[in-house]
Amino acid sequence: MTFRARLVILPVLAAALAGCGDDRREERLRAAGADPSLAALMKVADADVGARKFRQCAACHSVIQGASDRGGPNLHGVFDKPFATNRSRFGYTAALTSAAGKWDAATLDAWIADPARLVPGTTMQFQGVPDPLTRADIIAYLRDQK
Repeated sequence: MTFRARLVILPVLAAALAGCGDDRREERLRAAGADPSLAALMKVADADVGARKFRQCAACHSVIQGASDRGGPNLHGVFDKPFATNRSRFGYTAALTSAAGKWDAATLDAWIADPARLVPGTTMQFQGVPDPLTRADIIAYLRDQK
């Protein structure tokens, strides 16, 4: 293959491969509008994308029904439950058990963004997910785990 042919083929091949993991991010962000609210992001959130993004959480959390807790509680069925009630055997921190709230979309968004800011005193060692669409995708995935 000539050098000129490589110059033509390589960019085409790179573009084709880039689409393999495409989550339609830009399209979904456009649909959510400029400076989208959480509600707008949840309308375009993709639970399948969230399942892939949840892999970073899976080091400490499972979502498999009946699976044991890991470093963090199993999150199967956590959506819309009150704080610190999803797993009766998990040793939740006093900070979380005394905090009032339930794991709805808004609370999960705040938690996934910065757990220590939402519940000061939590022992969850996670810096948070800065991207709002990624958080919405993870929330959509957790919402489906019932």
